[in-house]
Amino acid sequence: MAPKKSKKSKKEESMIDFVEEEVTGDVDEDDFEEAQEQEIELTDEKLQELLEKYEASKSAATKTKDDFKHLPKSQRGKALKKALRKDKRSRQEERSKIREELGESAPQKEVPKTIESMREYDATMVDEQDDEVEHDEANDEFAPYFNRETSPKVMITMTPKAKITTFKFCFELQKCIPNSEMFTRKNVLLKTIIEQAKEREFTDLLVVHEDRKKPNGIIFCHLPEGPTAYFKINSLTFTQDLKKFGESTAHFPEVILNNFNTRLGHNIARMLACLFPHDPKFTGRRVVTFHNQRDYIFFRHHRYEFKKEGTKAALLELGPRFTLRLKWLQKGTFDAKWGEFEWVLKRHEMETSRRRFFL
Repeated sequence: MAPKKSKKSKKEESMIDFVEEEVTGDVDEDDFEEAQEQEIELTDEKLQELLEKYEASKSAATKTKDDFKHLPKSQRGKALKKALRKDKRSRQEERSKIREELGESAPQKEVPKTIESMREYDATMVDEQDDEVEHDEANDEFAPYFNRETSPKVMITMTPKAKITTFKFCFELQKCIPNSEMFTRKNVLLKTIIEQAKEREFTDLLVVHEDRKKPNGIIFCHLPEGPTAYFKINSLTFTQDLKKFGESTAHFPEVILNNFNTRLGHNIARMLACLFPHDPKFTGRRVVTFHNQRDYIFFRHHRYEFKKEGTKAALLELGPRFTLRLKWLQKGTFDAKWGEFEWVLKRHEMETSRRRFFL
């Protein structure tokens, strides 16, 4: 069978005719310029049409509750969500096709509207180059660590008469934090423990609290001058409860502190950084991450592995996995009676908006 001839548009046929005339030497320069202008005009019309189609796809009609009145009430919500997801996916596919046709003329992608991107302005947000912040951080309680004058040495303890789950969490923390030692609390007062830790030259003290036989909070006291912070523990998952996990090594980990944007957030990030040694051992490929999102600090402990000759990397979680929520920050070492609080979370007074964050 003879191959079918492909159909050509009028514009392609006219341009072929002009090319043939140019080869034979019979081309008319005025006619060729007129054809070029016509092609540019057609291109501009097509461009405008595609841009209008792109904008129209954003405001395309979607499904509503009235479209599912024929279903039982228990099924309407699920059906509506499914239909909305399908409509959204189809609009995205349509816009991506139009962007491919437009090429370089495609409009810029809009920034997704999330709670983080619509965050309320906070006067304490820190700029990249802020002389005042740099001066304060050069003279605060954490400056000796960042100036390499001290090396981290961490004491981990718990509440009196702690249960086995709390001991297990303390062992997990000891596994994550190098140069850390765990001690049973017994009935010793916290102020006495702080003085003993100072005498033994510990730089930080972690006290794990429990409620209903499970860890529910942790006091972080930086020594010898403070500050002291209390975090609530949420969503605790031990290493053995993870679907896939690896064994931790003795290598010093890399530390990632992400999304701490305010003055308070900077203080908390510096406090967390003081737990770990200065120089990570990259051969161990261990990474400890503190990721702040909506004032919840997510803790993760991974080892990264290179694959396909270093072109790709995979993460293997080492555990544990938990989330911290800052409740208060106090100047100096722990003092429940006379301590001066720098910041206290009062939910009913401070959480007036879902888009207001403090870290």
